Amino acid sequence: MTAYSRYLVAILFVFGVQGDLISGETPDAFPHLVPQRLLGLVHAPEVRQELKLSAEQVEDLEKLLRELDLTWFRSRNLSPQEQHPVVHELERKVWEWFGKSTSESQRQRLQQLEYYAQGTRLLLRRDVANQIRLFTSQQQKLAELARVTDEAQIALGRTLAGDPQIKKLQAKADKAAKSERDGIAKILRPEQQQQLRSLLGDPFDPTRLRRIYALAPEFVPVQHWINSSPLTMQELRGKVVLVHFYAFQCHNCHANFPVYQRWQKELTGKGVVLIGIQTPETKRERDTDAVTNAARERELMFPILIDLDSANWNAWGNTMWPCVYLVDKQGYIRMWWAGELNWKGATADKTIEAAVEALLKEE
Repeated sequence: MTAYSRYLVAILFVFGVQGDLISGETPDAFPHLVPQRLLGLVHAPEVRQELKLSAEQVEDLEKLLRELDLTWFRSRNLSPQEQHPVVHELERKVWEWFGKSTSESQRQRLQQLEYYAQGTRLLLRRDVANQIRLFTSQQQKLAELARVTDEAQIALGRTLAGDPQIKKLQAKADKAAKSERDGIAKILRPEQQQQLRSLLGDPFDPTRLRRIYALAPEFVPVQHWINSSPLTMQELRGKVVLVHFYAFQCHNCHANFPVYQRWQKELTGKGVVLIGIQTPETKRERDTDAVTNAARERELMFPILIDLDSANWNAWGNTMWPCVYLVDKQGYIRMWWAGELNWKGATADKTIEAAVEALLKEE
């Protein structure tokens, strides 16, 4: 059993708490505090193995995910209040598929894996609170601890590399997260601990999952490609792909060009495909000849898609220049980086290169 699982299912201290029991009719009181993890789970090979899905079930599930993933991936740009109902509807469709296509034991285990992935926040769910007979006052205290943690994480997330406040904000976020963990140990009663153990089933560590993001969007066909005939994500299956959005007059993009040149030189021979998507920001960047000449002058020799109508920008839900996406051999997005790769001492280029090497070794 992992330390994470031991923490979640073996709570040592309890205080008595008074209040009303949460009933089955009570709506979720804190939906935005409960992380939505289901979509990430069903993308992970380890979860599919844990559920013992057959090859036919996996193939059928991936058909569904291809329909859902464009909406899911673009939803990352929404505010939490806007994103929650979008993801909730996608999760409903996944559960609908599982209801029709899997056994009761597979569905039960997936529910347990979702609980583990939600961590301590599963106690803010109405169904869980009802099953372990959690009191309203207990859930309110748990929610307040969760809010403090989220506020600290949001403040930390608003910083940029090199910000002198990062160290202080990181310490505050760590303290809030620890208080949330310790608080649970003080709130649950012994009988609730036992019910929680039974509800969770066999331990599962969601932190070991490697593939938890969407399938990469297919390239929207365009009239002009540079250095290549038109490519598709489908035909690139079996290769690791680096896709980056840029605009040739963007100074932040210029800072990344030497890295792209190095990747083209060092990685393409290993089975990596580097693709640039030039989406215009200025009037001149809408001139295909200017785009072509700029690529030649900057020695950008990899395939470049000229995205004059921003159709690919919109399909990927991209929001800024530059931005780099790493796609594995099966066509799944594994990570992305928005902005300069070496902004104020950042080493995102090395992080991406290490991830590329790991993906090259995957079967």
